[in-house]
Amino acid sequence: MRLLVGDQAKGETVRIDGRKMDENRPVKVDRGFLKYAEGSLLIEVGETKVLCTATVEEKVPLFLRGTGQGWVTAEYGMLPRSTKTRIPRESATGRASGRTFEIQRLIGRSLRAVIDLTRLGERTVLVDCDVIQADGGTRTTAITGAFVAMVDALSRLKENGQIKRPLLKDFVAGVSVGYVDGELLLDLNYAEDSMAEVDMNVVMTGSGKFVEIQGTAEEVPFDKAQLDQMLHLATQGIDRLVDLQRQLLGSDLNSLKTA
Repeated sequence: MRLLVGDQAKGETVRIDGRKMDENRPVKVDRGFLKYAEGSLLIEVGETKVLCTATVEEKVPLFLRGTGQGWVTAEYGMLPRSTKTRIPRESATGRASGRTFEIQRLIGRSLRAVIDLTRLGERTVLVDCDVIQADGGTRTTAITGAFVAMVDALSRLKENGQIKRPLLKDFVAGVSVGYVDGELLLDLNYAEDSMAEVDMNVVMTGSGKFVEIQGTAEEVPFDKAQLDQMLHLATQGIDRLVDLQRQLLGSDLNSLKTA
């Protein structure tokens, strides 16, 4: 299967879906997707679709009780027919997989990195990320959407007078990068990811600070120069995603953003 093809008219190599090497997949966000959740949206990144909902609970984990500090956490799951073959529901197997635990902890860490929990009060924002269709980048898509859902939930708390001071420190988003057929690509779809010699998931704040870097050499180890190139390309991709988040949230951020 060839993933990179030549565009003779333009004299350049393009990907099988028509994108350039350094181009994000198209992103579509439908906010307020569900009726009851304090924050909800359907985010589509290419063919990957994730439903993100944010719920506010007036309680915190036991280790935070009496501290006046809040908590943000996440749960993640893939619906049975989100992939080409059916995935058994994890509830039927009796426990979540290691992959599920890893991803939901990553989402939670990413969200907590950009919020002042001491100003949230003793309440929890729980973000659920359910993959309804997977075509690569489900965890990075979930993080990008989860941030917007969380901000929508926080905006409701602010409107109700439950938040007194700004508590949002920055934006956060994620994207993948990798080497396929020796070429560095941004925002890999499933076909590209499954054939990558190197793949990496990068989570960053809007101010350019790293929250997490997950990189793996599948065939040939990569060097420092390649690492720098991947991080540079990921930064460009995340800047575009943060710009989209900023456009979506607009004035909703004004009363939540700290100086």
